[in-house]
Amino acid sequence: MIPPKDHVYEKERLASLDSYNVMDTLPEEDYDNLTTIAAEICGAPISVVSLLDNKRQWFKSKYGIDASETPKELAFCAHAINDEEDIFIIQDSRLDERFVHNPLVTGDPHVIFYAGVPLCSDEGLPLGTLCVIDDKPRLLSQNQIRSLKALANQVMKLLQLRKANAQLKKSIENLDEKNGELEQFAFIAAHDLKSPLNNISGSAAILFDSYGSKLDNDGKTMISFIQSASEKLKELIDGLLEYSRSEVVLKEEKSKIDLQLLCNDIQGLFSFENSLSLELKSDLKSITLNRTAIDQILINLVGNAIKYNDKDHVKIEFGVSEVSDSYQFYVKDNGPGIIEKHQNTIFQIFKTQNLCDKYGRKGNGIGLATVKKIVGRMGGTIRVESDPPNGASFIFNLKKEVEPLIVFTKV
Repeated sequence: MIPPKDHVYEKERLASLDSYNVMDTLPEEDYDNLTTIAAEICGAPISVVSLLDNKRQWFKSKYGIDASETPKELAFCAHAINDEEDIFIIQDSRLDERFVHNPLVTGDPHVIFYAGVPLCSDEGLPLGTLCVIDDKPRLLSQNQIRSLKALANQVMKLLQLRKANAQLKKSIENLDEKNGELEQFAFIAAHDLKSPLNNISGSAAILFDSYGSKLDNDGKTMISFIQSASEKLKELIDGLLEYSRSEVVLKEEKSKIDLQLLCNDIQGLFSFENSLSLELKSDLKSITLNRTAIDQILINLVGNAIKYNDKDHVKIEFGVSEVSDSYQFYVKDNGPGIIEKHQNTIFQIFKTQNLCDKYGRKGNGIGLATVKKIVGRMGGTIRVESDPPNGASFIFNLKKEVEPLIVFTKV
């Protein structure tokens, strides 16, 4: 018996194997199916997916054998990964000086015939083999060899998919961690920014009240600029926080929502607007959705419909219907509408129409971006339809809560 030599790039090979994080994992049906097929096609009693670390060969999948690993110095696989051919075949190990006294040959499982196809990484480094074993000498046909190679290719695809999924999971975890850190930073920054802004705004108001009569027009204008800029910055900070918090909103559980109560609650939030009428149009009594998310969407849409309305009486219609596996909503107003060239950009963050609302303030382009983000994360889409000056309709759909499937079994 001649023990196998380490691969010429053993250090790199072991590092590549480690990157798949597969050693000592539980059995998986996808791999077991491939070893079963390999044994059937080749007419062999044993088939294994064997992976080699620095001390042992370990079986990710095995057919027809109980052992889960063997020492590396006894492994046929350790010889196979050093062979230059794309398949390593030993017709009768008893006639080969490398294996003649190998305990795996002289004792169970009596490896007389061996055929192994190396499992190579994208860098061409062999991680192990897909092999078939028999306890008597034999040959493989060309069709069997081609099939074994094809199955080995599928084993590598499974390993690569495992590695890709692990990398994706790690990336998601890193993103979640960074998003958490960013959210925490946003809250801290918002608190630290809003406090001096409130002081500036408050001080400007006190200054105007106390000394306004002594100031000339330029002085009064400067104080007005300070107050306006402070309020604008506070609105921008609040909008950015709302946009960043939208991901947290989506994690809340879905609940049954009474539509008329929802409509009443939204109208109550804008009770200061005496000239507002908000009408519900729906044949549905209730829906099952994330309440906080739908609140966020409607508050933004109704708020915009009020702020940018140019009529003496603001009329808003809120409609809900069922469409296949979704709820379809619309918020329709009697405002000035949105011209066509702006209809494709209003949902982009910081994009505005450069218009002032009826209070003389310009928007920051965050509200509708937040709406689109929430709708998109909930598997829906949103669009606007408008024919100025005849108002605008924001139409969006959200996927319904799927009822659990109840399976009855016979006792």
